Amino acid sequence: MPGTGGVTIREQIVHRLAAKRLPSMVGAGRESTPPAGRRRGVDVTDETFYVEVVRRSHETPVVVDFWADWCGPCKALEPVLEREVAARPGLVLARVDVDANRALADHYGIRGIPAVKAFRDGRVVAEFTGAQSPHSVAAFLDGLLGPAAAERVIEELRERGDRPAVLEALEAGDHERALELLLEEARTSAGDERDDVRRLMVSLFEALGQDNELSVKYRRALATALY
Repeated sequence: MPGTGGVTIREQIVHRLAAKRLPSMVGAGRESTPPAGRRRGVDVTDETFYVEVVRRSHETPVVVDFWADWCGPCKALEPVLEREVAARPGLVLARVDVDANRALADHYGIRGIPAVKAFRDGRVVAEFTGAQSPHSVAAFLDGLLGPAAAERVIEELRERGDRPAVLEALEAGDHERALELLLEEARTSAGDERDDVRRLMVSLFEALGQDNELSVKYRRALATALY
């Protein structure tokens, strides 16, 4: 579902029908689309998305703005995204025109625009839909610049010196083993200790991606253990 200020697929159809009936008009002193030379970021397509976004996100977080030229909220969000990304050198901004790149829009389940998805290590790690305030956009982007969720868990376990088996599994990249150990602890613990285990598991779900097979499996198992 689209967030505040978003445009649904149904509304997209209405806009397109209207565009066919009415000539393109530009208001005084306004441009329908900013000239390419004045825009920051890179326009990506079905053909270039893997290189420009997925592969590049292994080096630095890439923020992808799914938009359309007729979408008013998209044009309201665009300068906010440009300004806030430009203020954070560690981020890259990319754009996908959903009308011209339907395969990408379908693949990533775009149902309303603007839709912004942040990629890290080849997958979506955060997202929002609809025009947002500058403060909300800034907070969203700041969250991408810190350590990845799995790195935070490893660092925390090292500092605390507890759960050595979980730490060993994570350092070896064995997320399933780490989740299994934490799940068993969730089943046998209570109070603050159980809350701590839950928080660690949720962080690992975030690191893996909410749609990851392990995240789905262990999220369900955690819910059963807790409730």
